[in-house]
Amino acid sequence: MCLIVVGWRVHPDFPLVVAANRDEFLARPAQPAHWWSDAPDLLAGRDLEGGGTWMGLTRQGRFAALTNYRDPARHRPGAPSRGLLVRGCLTSDATPQEALREVAKRSADHVAFNLLVSDGADLAIHESTNGSVRTLDAGIHGLSNHLLNTPWPKVERACRRFAEALRRLPDEGAFLELLRDPTRAPDEHLPETGVSLEWERALSPAFIHAPGYGTRCSTLILVGRDGNVVLHEWTWDTEGQCDREVRHRFLAAGGWRR
Repeated sequence: MCLIVVGWRVHPDFPLVVAANRDEFLARPAQPAHWWSDAPDLLAGRDLEGGGTWMGLTRQGRFAALTNYRDPARHRPGAPSRGLLVRGCLTSDATPQEALREVAKRSADHVAFNLLVSDGADLAIHESTNGSVRTLDAGIHGLSNHLLNTPWPKVERACRRFAEALRRLPDEGAFLELLRDPTRAPDEHLPETGVSLEWERALSPAFIHAPGYGTRCSTLILVGRDGNVVLHEWTWDTEGQCDREVRHRFLAAGGWRR
């Protein structure tokens, strides 16, 4: 994923709300969110090149998601797929903190990333560039291709719109609007991540549509206090139009951990 906004224990009826965009090269093959035949408790999209996933849930309500850390100087051809780290954290029985500490032991083997994990009791993050593993407080957290809550324009704008969308639940429309936001940041507010100015501009909106690269899917996850879970996902074609829409609903096994 390249933009994730998480509402953690903010809404009285939905302790976990996630709105996220996956940005990727258009030629990289992937499957929309589905229940995996080789991991029956796992609901996630699948990267058909690396075999892992960028974000997913389990039947128990466990959640994990990953973003890349944008820095061309850290690129390492041949590094193992980071999507397998997401799968590993989802299928683990460890607490989020324990699972992420295990990831941290080998995260230097991978290209830089950020990884969020929740088991319903806690929400934690590992940022590979600084090696930290920490538990997050209740609140709205924004993550793109830098550290958590870095004040990039699209992160701050998405978080503001996310807060407004929370107030409109169970109406989901405002979440899709924020994920489809094409607003580019003014040049003076663009981050400097080591790519060209042209690419900083192209990558600055929440919804990206650039040559050969863009927002491939948008996902909304709602986990209710009663354990009901909804994953709503939209897949976008090369023109940025909806190619497929899927919606999964299930009751987390054993309810939702409070």
